[in-house]
Amino acid sequence: MMTTGKIQFAEAQGTFVLKFIGDVRLTLCAALDAYIEKIFSVLTFKAIVIDLTETECIDSTSLGLLAKLSILSRQKVGFLPTLVSNHEDMNRLLQSMGFDQVFNIVSESTPTCEELQDLPAQMLSEDKVKHKVLEAHRILMDLNDSNREAFRDLVSALEKSDS
Repeated sequence: MMTTGKIQFAEAQGTFVLKFIGDVRLTLCAALDAYIEKIFSVLTFKAIVIDLTETECIDSTSLGLLAKLSILSRQKVGFLPTLVSNHEDMNRLLQSMGFDQVFNIVSESTPTCEELQDLPAQMLSEDKVKHKVLEAHRILMDLNDSNREAFRDLVSALEKSDS
């Protein structure tokens, strides 16, 4: 049985940690995107760690936002975030999406952080949600040809419904 997803966060000594737990879906994306904006408003950090060791399932919108996080990190502070994943099926998914090019992927788990808190929920209008989904999938399409092919129809449909 899938566990309802949540994303936890902590910041300690210049390291931002995001931990994805359970079934991480679109409903968490507004909170994730808001936290990404918060991270890059600071710009005084040393590392970003995303822990997927307790992630059962993750949708493409969430993956697109992770790709956005990596791209912003490279552009604004000049380093790639670290992604922790120790599940074979998750590693295959990350590899197929081209995440090995935009993250340092490691298999050992980060130490448990008692300071982790749940990201607060964000309420967005349907239009804003659609915009976030569209943005996330455009980012994924830019990572590699396979993604471009996989998400072309979805992005096209979202763009048409946007106009």
